Amino acid sequence: MNSTIESLLAELEQQLKQLELWSSSVPDSKAMSSTAPFCCDTMPLENWLQYIFIPRMQALIAAKVALPTKISVHPMAEEAFKHHSVTAQPLLSVIKRIDICLSGEK
Repeated sequence: MNSTIESLLAELEQQLKQLELWSSSVPDSKAMSSTAPFCCDTMPLENWLQYIFIPRMQALIAAKVALPTKISVHPMAEEAFKHHSVTAQPLLSVIKRIDICLSGEK
């Protein structure tokens, strides 16, 4: 499963870049230390994916520790990227596949 997740994370990065949602400026330490789900009070979801979700998942894979088994990013992503309408469908698709893969759903 780890190799599948690694591939999905790479695809997630690619989709964020393709939609020009990949940032070159790191959020400040206050934004990064938010305790709200998805840091929704301090940064847009694309920054959370780029600076928190992807690096943490990669760190878990590198450390060979168990990955989370209950994850639900897709509903938040649907709301966050609704203004991108059709262009966000590939991005939403990869996020949904990550949710499904980690949650063990079919």
